[in-house]
Amino acid sequence: MSFIHDDFLLQSDSARELYHNYAKDEPIHDYHCHLPPQDVATNRRFGDLAEIWLEGDHYKWRAMRSNGVAEELCTGDADPYDKFLAWCRTVPNTLRNPLYHWSHLELKRYFDIDTLISEDTAKEIWEAANEKLKSEEFSAHGILKNFKVKVVGTTDDPIDSLEHHKTIRGQGLDTAVVPTFRPDKALNVDQAEAFNAWVDKLAETVGSSVSSLSELLTVLKSRHYFFHEMGGRLSDHGLERCFFAETSESEVAAIFDKARGGTNASEAEKEAFAFYVMREVGRWNAEKGWTMQLHVGAIRNNNSRMFRNIGPDTGFDSIGDFPQVRTMSRFLDSLDSTNQLPKTVIYNLNWSDNYAMATMLGNFQDGSVPGKIQLGSGWWFLDQKEGMEAQINALSNLGLLSRFVGMLTDSRSFLSYPRHEYFRRILCDMLGNDIEKGELPRDFDLVGGMVKNICFANAERFFGVQLP
Repeated sequence: MSFIHDDFLLQSDSARELYHNYAKDEPIHDYHCHLPPQDVATNRRFGDLAEIWLEGDHYKWRAMRSNGVAEELCTGDADPYDKFLAWCRTVPNTLRNPLYHWSHLELKRYFDIDTLISEDTAKEIWEAANEKLKSEEFSAHGILKNFKVKVVGTTDDPIDSLEHHKTIRGQGLDTAVVPTFRPDKALNVDQAEAFNAWVDKLAETVGSSVSSLSELLTVLKSRHYFFHEMGGRLSDHGLERCFFAETSESEVAAIFDKARGGTNASEAEKEAFAFYVMREVGRWNAEKGWTMQLHVGAIRNNNSRMFRNIGPDTGFDSIGDFPQVRTMSRFLDSLDSTNQLPKTVIYNLNWSDNYAMATMLGNFQDGSVPGKIQLGSGWWFLDQKEGMEAQINALSNLGLLSRFVGMLTDSRSFLSYPRHEYFRRILCDMLGNDIEKGELPRDFDLVGGMVKNICFANAERFFGVQLP
């Protein structure tokens, strides 16, 4: 039997019933990812397996480094086949790491190759996959169509012109590719030089002065509106933790002026400024019916030497242990107190906080929208079997799993769509085992209906992205 077979990860008859009859054929709503819009706009074709499989994949780079692979073969300019061979030498050493499952799922689902990945099978896999990459099915558009991807939510800076999204809108795809508003760089008053460079680009983008706090907020709101016109319905924020401070407009304006004058804000000033701006974005989201996504808990760019050499998002980030819940409560309450709390998804990176966060979210459900405040799917280091199970259990015990908006790739790779399958198999296995133990009724229309909703329909209803 192949390693990746029809019943992979499905340990009971009930799990198999749920997956094959309720989950498998559902389309994909990938509401948060980091795919480059340019790749869709140009219908990118990939030259070889190293390009489509290893480019930008910091998960694989971390594993390769751990296996003693030189940086030239990870992020450097080594020969593509040499990079691929280094990855194939690494894969047998990833047993029990999710990369082992993901890599074989990707090989099977995209290229119909059952072979176990190793140094010995590298050449065979390389040649067979590269031959298939010549087909139109492996263009960016072909991949989105073949995997029934109905929504792609890219991650975009407010200074982005969204020109590639404009191109995509005229291509007649069966996939809605929409921008996500990510104004993280607007918060960085503690890094005056970088902050000013970004604000100058923002001013250039809109052809307007940004010399005061009020002008900054006016311009940001205009970009938020522009994203809405381009189909965007979500904002996204990558934070160590939520910000909160008792502050005033005049105090925050003075902090802006200080940073624009070239002086770094203090830690307390950054807290006040970031809270004030984040609250404004939350209010805009509520006004437009958007969803706010909060990705909390990562310590980024830990290795200063590698950050200097190759930059961010290259595999040197990790799980943090920040105190999360009190400031999260006060931030959410600051919006709810004026009835301006938008739909919100909070992705937690430290699973020791799962239960605390799940109970916190329950404080702000208001009956206006089912599942208005969501505990997001296992994120980053937790988007593996154990992490997904922990998130599902926390949500099930302390909220409503039935209202969960499900999985997302959070990926830069067009080969990541089997992560949805991986999640669906894990979900169905958990629910199937509950049925087998008598902890859920053997009513497949009931339990299977919940599965179908989690796979796609909940996200479609919740986010409100217009489908093609």
